[in-house]
Amino acid sequence: MPLLEVEGVSKAFGSLRAVDDVSFAVEAGEIFGVAGPNGSGKSTLFNVITGIPFGPDKGRIRFDGMEIQGKTGNAIAQLGLLRTFQRETSFDGLTVFENALIGASYGTPGRGAAEARARAAEALEFVGLSTAAFGRLAGELSVFDRKCLMLATAIATEPRMLLLDEPASSLTKPEIETSIGLIRRTAARGITVVLIEHVLTFLMSLSQHLLVLNQGRVLAAGEPRSVIADQRVVEAYLGTRRSAA
Repeated sequence: MPLLEVEGVSKAFGSLRAVDDVSFAVEAGEIFGVAGPNGSGKSTLFNVITGIPFGPDKGRIRFDGMEIQGKTGNAIAQLGLLRTFQRETSFDGLTVFENALIGASYGTPGRGAAEARARAAEALEFVGLSTAAFGRLAGELSVFDRKCLMLATAIATEPRMLLLDEPASSLTKPEIETSIGLIRRTAARGITVVLIEHVLTFLMSLSQHLLVLNQGRVLAAGEPRSVIADQRVVEAYLGTRRSAA
């Protein structure tokens, strides 16, 4: 049984069908990529899966066999399905360690203080934030370190699946390479990863399966190299080839 099953999911805003009858499945332990041009419905798809800030208008979403459409974002997160966002999100007035501690405390209610602190510290060190950074305010970090903090806070909750929304955006080439390694190590921890990204080379280097959306609908899905070679995908990204005059 797939860990995540999305079946006929749709979400509309007035006459705009941002997600239109989308279906796919993600196996436990894999890295699953989601691509598509701007406005193709990628982030809205993450919204409706996680219930943050809204669920689908119709369709079924199953996580580990349990239907979750209609559940609150909090209830879905407690099942172990979490997401990050395109923009770096943190409690900027709290320290790096305090941000991770919130994740560690939230992920397992009733966890003892010492255990939560150890879990938070381990998650921060895992993403490359040293103990020297623990006392810094989150709002003082660089874009890359804020992305690392966002990931550490999510990992500290001990999720089963993590949805990453454009983790490479605004990063330099060396930072992108570091992020690729970090996502691989995250998956090696046993966390199933679904990621949205515009940088196709990023997706190609990580994904076992790739889903491409266009205008809210599934354009292509399958093995990444086959998907990228699909003429429909080429045209969605580069435009329809024009014949010579």
